[in-house]
Amino acid sequence: MSKLAQRAAELRRLIDHHNYLYYVENRPEISDKEFDLLLKELEELEAAHPELRTPDSPTQRVGGQPIAGFKTVPHRVPMLSIGKAFSAAELREFDARVRKTLGNQPVRYVVELKIDGVAVSLMYTDGLLTLGATRGNGKVGDDITENLKTVRGVPLRLRTDKPPPLFEARGEVYMSKADFARLNEEVAARGESPYANPRNLTAGSLKQLDSRITAKRRLRLFAYAVGYVEGLAISSQLEALELLRRYGFPVNPEIRAFDNIEEVIAYCDSWAEKRFDLPYETDGLVIKVNDFEQQQRLGATNKEPRWAIAYKFEAEQAITKIREIQVDVGKDGTLTPVALFDPPVQLCGTTVSRATLHNAAQIERKDIRVGDSVIVVKRGEIIPYVVKALHEARKGTEKIFHFPTQCPVCGAPVVRENDAPSPRCTATATCPAQLQSRIESFAKRERMDIEGLGEKLAEQLVASGLVKTVADLYYLKKEQLMGLERMGELSAQNLLDAIEASKNRGLARLLAGLSIYGVGDAMAALLAQEFPSIDALLAASKEQIAAVKGFGPRRAESVYNFLHGPGRKIIQDLRDAGVKMTEDVKPKATSGPLAGKTIVVTGTLQNYSRKQIEDLIAQYGGKAASSVSKKTDYVIAGDDPGSKLDKARQLGIKVLTEDEFEKLIGLR
Repeated sequence: MSKLAQRAAELRRLIDHHNYLYYVENRPEISDKEFDLLLKELEELEAAHPELRTPDSPTQRVGGQPIAGFKTVPHRVPMLSIGKAFSAAELREFDARVRKTLGNQPVRYVVELKIDGVAVSLMYTDGLLTLGATRGNGKVGDDITENLKTVRGVPLRLRTDKPPPLFEARGEVYMSKADFARLNEEVAARGESPYANPRNLTAGSLKQLDSRITAKRRLRLFAYAVGYVEGLAISSQLEALELLRRYGFPVNPEIRAFDNIEEVIAYCDSWAEKRFDLPYETDGLVIKVNDFEQQQRLGATNKEPRWAIAYKFEAEQAITKIREIQVDVGKDGTLTPVALFDPPVQLCGTTVSRATLHNAAQIERKDIRVGDSVIVVKRGEIIPYVVKALHEARKGTEKIFHFPTQCPVCGAPVVRENDAPSPRCTATATCPAQLQSRIESFAKRERMDIEGLGEKLAEQLVASGLVKTVADLYYLKKEQLMGLERMGELSAQNLLDAIEASKNRGLARLLAGLSIYGVGDAMAALLAQEFPSIDALLAASKEQIAAVKGFGPRRAESVYNFLHGPGRKIIQDLRDAGVKMTEDVKPKATSGPLAGKTIVVTGTLQNYSRKQIEDLIAQYGGKAASSVSKKTDYVIAGDDPGSKLDKARQLGIKVLTEDEFEKLIGLR
């Protein structure tokens, strides 16, 4: 062998070795620049001496000349789709069917992340990649061999000295979140429309007629199964995965095996939030019966194997960029940061162009900046929020967000107390944004329930000067209302009727509607339980209010200062208008699974509003509190829980999911 041929062979070996370390072992030994220099040397050597080029040379990954179209190829073993489950109950039903068919034999399940990409088949003849195909309709797919050769994680030759005559690997081709964000930045710079999501872009990349375009997309692979094989006997899924690793395929490291379905369910649940920290998108997990002989006995329908099921996550997610962070002013003056997206994204059938970032503490904890590429999800198909920023996609142009020092609405000074999650506008009595938010909050269904009084009308009532406190609502006249935009005689009368009906909601709902700092629905209910009339509450000292479970000195001071300060006239005006200021006290629950327990709810729940979950806590004998302390017994954590969850963990307080809470009170 000539020196040039020896050098070409050595370069191919080195490049394959480092490619394997990077994509399979995830432990690179050289820098990207050093890798690129090796590849460039091999490209130049093969260009000067074409006879040295081999079919499995790493230079074949850069893509060749465009083709006229894709031919279809049959799958020797059908590529079936997998049935879906969306709940623990459905997984248990799957397990029951499996065990019944197998005569209650012991069953071991292998659980793998379901990568949100494109399924492909890779056929090797005597160790050399000879055919790569899409899934297609499961029986036939498109020949995309040249495009799959550009995917760095795809071995062009199996890493074994004794390859089987035929070996088919199956896997998922995907694009990382960072590479997707990078490509969208490039198309945005060219003034083109952004790509919708990584999966669609991956699918489009694999169907390019010019494989050189595919090569630029930086696609990756995770192998997850073995298809048609000659000359090998494989007895289980775990054995197949280990064989794929040995042959040089990247196999996802997050694979576990369990002997019962409850352990499977717990593992699936553990990924509900962790998945957002992965560098790639996943939309669920796949559960497979490990033993191939058992798989064969279980069989398949025309479309799906009976030995596997996919557990799907509920939340949709998308990747976009934060164009701007604006600040909204709430009813108590709290400044809430809101991310504006460019481009807007589609989630659960709606266009999402903005989402709250909750508070300053969340921005700091997640290190979210203007210009960041971010993951956005929509839980319960209702509320969009930013899960995390893709720090690895940063270009250096992103900017740290600083809250304004003056209220963006009224210009008053803004302050942030030491342990407060966000700054607040200090113009409590005069800021129009605060007043508008207080009116909207007062009119909410769970508080005074004034139908027809929403954001637009509240804005008009403040701008017109008709309402300066919530008590002014009860002194409005029909003629005044008819002077507002889109407010005719019938609409005005309907609103007045709704305001009149709200007078009988009771003290707890009234207190919740008054926007007293630190007093939400649950705290208001506790106050009304201990002080069932406004007069009793007005007569209470700070110490007496602080003694109410869940309050303490700071919240008690907030209540006392409101009642004996700006709230005094508001309360008197409400009393004069005939608003009910007493509470029909319910007997305290002295039994039940939550009797004597204090529970804090944090984050966004999937199945309950905040009021619904707190009512449920009270129904089963517990007390809902708004802050975590040593006296807290449980914390129920939803999405984006923030600092309350951190404090609970520091104090060693048991944290419950919604499912665990329902089990605790016997609803599951």
